[in-house]
Parts: sequence; C-alpha cells; structure tokens
Amino acid sequence: MRASFYTGNKSFTAGEIDPRALRPDEARIKVSYCGICGTDLHIFHGRMDQRVNPPRVIGHECSGIIEEISLSTANFKKGDRVVVRPLHPCGECPACLDGYAHICHRLKFLGIDTDGAFQEFWTVPAFAVHKLPDNLSLELGALIEPLAVACHDVRISGIKKGETAVIIGGGPIGMLVALVARESGADAVITEINPVRIKFAKSLGFETINPDESDVEAYINDKTRARGADVVFEVSGSANAAKLMTQIIKTRGTIVVVAIYTEKPPLDLHRFFWREITLKGARVYEPEDYEAAISIASKGNMPLERMITRIAPLSDIQSAFENAGSAADMKTLIKI
Repeated sequence: MRASFYTGNKSFTAGEIDPRALRPDEARIKVSYCGICGTDLHIFHGRMDQRVNPPRVIGHECSGIIEEISLSTANFKKGDRVVVRPLHPCGECPACLDGYAHICHRLKFLGIDTDGAFQEFWTVPAFAVHKLPDNLSLELGALIEPLAVACHDVRISGIKKGETAVIIGGGPIGMLVALVARESGADAVITEINPVRIKFAKSLGFETINPDESDVEAYINDKTRARGADVVFEVSGSANAAKLMTQIIKTRGTIVVVAIYTEKPPLDLHRFFWREITLKGARVYEPEDYEAAISIASKGNMPLERMITRIAPLSDIQSAFENAGSAADMKTLIKI
C-alpha cells in the first residue's frame, strides 16, 4: 500500500509498506483524510526526531472506513465510517490505575510513537476507534481529533452559560476552543496579534482584541465591570501570555493551560494567592470528549467547514507541509 514517510530534514518520501496481520482487538482502517497539526509541523521541522526515529509514517487526525476488523471485536463491522482517538495507554501506571489513561506515564501516541495515518491503510487498537454518524462527512471527520482537544479543554474548565471566556491565541486549537466555549453558552473573546487570524476570528463572529495594540486587562475589566474573565484558556505558549492570563482572570477564576511551553515562563504566583486562582493543565482528550466532538460536529451548528483551508492529495504532502502553519492556514487535510 502507498505511504508517505517523514525522513527527517523537512522531507517526506513516497513509498510502499505491507499491511501486517491483524492482532486480536484491532481494526484496519482505509484512511480517507488526515489533518496536519502543530505537532506534525514540529516533527517536520526536526524538533522531535529523537522521539519519532525517522523514517516514520506520521499523522493522527484521521477519518476513514473500516476495511477489516478482528473477529473478537463485535462493536464494529467492515464499512463503518470512523475516526481514531490516537492514544495507547499502558494500563498499569499510576495514572492509568487512577482512571486517567489519557495521560498515562508511558503513553504511546499513535502516529508519533508508532506509524500513523499518512498511508492507505492504518491498523489501530479497536478501543481507539469511534463511529461517525451518517450525516457527518469524512472531511469534517478529520477535524474530530482537534475538536476533541477543545471539548476536553472546555469541559475541564467548568465554564457555565453566560460566563466570559478569554482565549489567548487564535490558531487552529484556540479557534476551536472558542467555538466550543461559545457552543456551551459562554461569551468568548479571542486575543490574537496576527491580523489574518483576527480577521478570520471576526468573520466567525468573535469579539477580538490585539494585545500589541490595546490594553487587554483594561478591556476585559471594562467588559466585565472590573470582575475579570471567568475562565482564561492559554493556547499561545508565549511568556507574555503567561503574564497576561493572571492579569485578566477574576477572583477564584480558572486558567486552563492548553499550550505546550518549551521554556519555563515567569509566573505571578502572588496573584494566584491573592485571588485564589485555579490553574489547570489540559492535555489531549478522554473518550467522552471524542463522543462530545462527534455529537457537536454532527449537529451542524458550528462553521467547521471553514476551518479547512486546503485539501491536498498524499502525493503533494511535501508542499502541503511546507505551506501549513502560516497565519492564513487553519487546517490542511491530506486526502489519502
């Protein structure tokens, strides 16, 4: 079967790979679409070579159709339209035993630590597979993985209808967090410095503010009558954002850190003490977040199709990666 291998040095090489025999409780999926995410771009730029160990077939934001299923798996059948929750926990570490398998201490991320979906057929554990409803296209199905990230972030934030949410960073995940927060009934405000992303956020109906041009703290205080935001989602990963999030949160508000910080930023711990602020980390998703994302997407209330900037064939994966990640790019899908 056709596959595209990340070979290091910002390069993909086309090739072929033999499908292996199915193990018990596995599914072989004929891949339809696979999205390019921020982690894939980190891999492409050589920042994760030690973990990925190229050459490697990467990709994990997948939708497809079950081609073959182990006999012991009764919940699925050939022809089912599905998506993959690309996490393989060990089941034995303290996190798994405490019920937090999604942040397993020895977690294998399918498509990073194992071969992924930039190939014609992808064999995965059946427990990682979720069915798609008939009214949800396979193109939008490829957005379920990042949408599940947003559903997880919003769920653990505890935000309620009518509350104010500030999303710091208007990239693909930040935009999805804003959409899910708004879907839950929150008043979502996006802070972003890039004019292209600001324009896109406004076109989706979001209130935006540019911290390079305006005083965000004053703006949020004015909006909330000096109360502050109920929840802040930090999605940018910048030191300035780590400072800003403590300035705009209300007393006993919740900050959810979604971004991955490569360096430890200075943090105003006195503010946490003074206002009794809650700080939460948010990593990937749990099965219920996948089901929530599928349910939300199938309702058709969100403009998810506008998140898809480009669809490219597998043969054009090199140029697709070279152009992905720009301010104008929300989500590029590879059609397998």
